Amino acid sequence: MDILKKVNGTIKKYSMLSPGDSVLIGLSGGPDSVCLTIILDKLRPNFNLSLSAVYVNHGLRPEESKREESFCRDLCKGLDIRFYSESVNVREYMKDHRVNNLQEAARELRHDVFRRHALLLKAQRIALGHNADDQAETILMRLLRGTGRRGLTGIPPVRGKIIRPLIEVQRSEIEAFLAAQQPPVRYMVDSSNLKTDYLRNWIRLNLIPQLKRLNPSLIETLNRSAVVLSEEDLYLETMVTKTMLRLVSKRDEGLVELFLVPLEGLERPIMRRVLIRAMGEVIDPREIEFIHIEDVMRLIREGKSGDMISLPKGLKAIKKYSTLLLTTKRDVEVLPRLLDVPGEVYLGEINATIRASVSSTVEHDGDGKGRAVFDLDRVSCPLRIRKRREGDYFYPAGMGDKRKKLQDFFVDEKVPRHERDSIPVVTSGEEIIWVAGYRMDGRFKAGRGTKRFLVLEFIRDA
Repeated sequence: MDILKKVNGTIKKYSMLSPGDSVLIGLSGGPDSVCLTIILDKLRPNFNLSLSAVYVNHGLRPEESKREESFCRDLCKGLDIRFYSESVNVREYMKDHRVNNLQEAARELRHDVFRRHALLLKAQRIALGHNADDQAETILMRLLRGTGRRGLTGIPPVRGKIIRPLIEVQRSEIEAFLAAQQPPVRYMVDSSNLKTDYLRNWIRLNLIPQLKRLNPSLIETLNRSAVVLSEEDLYLETMVTKTMLRLVSKRDEGLVELFLVPLEGLERPIMRRVLIRAMGEVIDPREIEFIHIEDVMRLIREGKSGDMISLPKGLKAIKKYSTLLLTTKRDVEVLPRLLDVPGEVYLGEINATIRASVSSTVEHDGDGKGRAVFDLDRVSCPLRIRKRREGDYFYPAGMGDKRKKLQDFFVDEKVPRHERDSIPVVTSGEEIIWVAGYRMDGRFKAGRGTKRFLVLEFIRDA
């Protein structure tokens, strides 16, 4: 098939362009981007396009970059395409942003240049020269590094403003197209593409030629697989979107909270995708690895209320009584919490610990504030630690059978209003047995007939 017809078909299949679009081309001088520039120029009348191009000098190959920029400038001049160039410092960026991968740092800086120029030029689309061979290399690279179904979908033909019109064209077709032009079109060769110390280059120069001996149609095969997996991925993501509608309890900056009851019942493939989506709302999804998702799934299935795990970029996953909290906030409220007997719970939001122990004897009853002793047979375990609720009441020890609203108790005790929501309330079932640090409920107090003593201690950090 003629390459122009193939690219035109790709553009229509993925709705890459609309009539009158302004398109910014990422032009490096290599065969792919040169071919893309010429083809878009030839298709310009079909879509009434306004074309411009930008060359990014990464500062890694000074002499080559000068020749590349000059070549790209001349190419655009001959095609009447507006040309821009910008220099970036990849190594400085790596140092400042603690990025270890040179190619990843270059990609981030390059895309930042594309986005800024597209904004300034009011370009609706950013056209990049990725082709079918790049797609195959990406799939193999991700497979070798380890990835799920989504990773095997490869490079998307369209993502936001970015379009890849050559994504269904093989590199051999591109080179043949350039050679067939009258006169034949020259292009630049990036010397770094010949170094096999980069994984992509090693795959391109060593692995793919070997695999083609087994399957001469390897590029087509991998690209077909990417299309199928991409369609299936889109279907699964639609399911995830619908699932999220009934899962999200709360969504705020730096915070997503999910209801546990529907979440726990999800099949693992959907749960995994839901967690990736939810975590990706709080931190950069690229920071999330398979092991992190597995850790959160284990927390959901096996963790107790109040259990917490730390994840990349300050993200915390906290299993609460009825929800899973994903947050980067430091002062997040993690109550209610379950308190096993014996056991202890650290309340990071108030820098304190509540410890429960069991004994057949006790030396003293405690003051009911920092230490309270109960009849274990009068309470049901596990206990719960929560903050106050409207309408709470209990029977303060020392007041006989008199019931008192917790609000009135705080007023009588002259507890500052701003401190009341941070005071832990320990419950047995629905009954308050202890207002930690202040008073226990007299109904559960240990007495002469007590055989098993429950000791609760409220310990603040020094």
